[in-house]
Amino acid sequence: MQLSRIAVFASGQGSNFAALIDAQRAGLLGEGNIELLVSDKPEAPVAKRAEDAGIPALLLRPKDFASRELYEAEIVAELQQREIGLVVLAGYMRLITPVLLTPYAGRIINIHPSLLPAFAGKDAIGQALDYGVKLTGVSVHFVDGGMDTGPVIAQRSVVVQDNDTADSLAERIHKVEYELYPEVVGAFASGKVELSGRKTIIREK
Repeated sequence: MQLSRIAVFASGQGSNFAALIDAQRAGLLGEGNIELLVSDKPEAPVAKRAEDAGIPALLLRPKDFASRELYEAEIVAELQQREIGLVVLAGYMRLITPVLLTPYAGRIINIHPSLLPAFAGKDAIGQALDYGVKLTGVSVHFVDGGMDTGPVIAQRSVVVQDNDTADSLAERIHKVEYELYPEVVGAFASGKVELSGRKTIIREK
């Protein structure tokens, strides 16, 4: 399996998926190529984005399977058949089980709208506003068995303005996501990301 062969997992609108497609078309994903979309919500708008982009999609409803493990086993079989080397979560709203984590250990990444470890889990933007922080941002991290607990690969900060609402802050955070995620995915797909313990280094060459 080659890191350059990428599967993107998404559950909703697919705006980060779209940003990755645009980056690929612009030659900004390095050696990376998006080979597959995986979604647990076949009716989600991201499925139409994949269709429009000519990217194959694996659309499965978890409730159609007897367990989470069987659901993920079906996904893993498809990933391995397509020789997928890198799994990129982009708004995929499910915790990953060892069925997927084990064969892809160190090769599953996610993007989260906060400066981890602050404000992990759901509604990170709302959490930041409620807490009253002056600075939040975006984190790209490895996925492990916890909730946004994997080692951080890259982060970028976003200033919280005094008059921010959840929508206005989210808009600025999303703009950063659309820039940062393709950069990291491109570096990862090109073999430039190194992990030692919890410390990650992105090599220039």
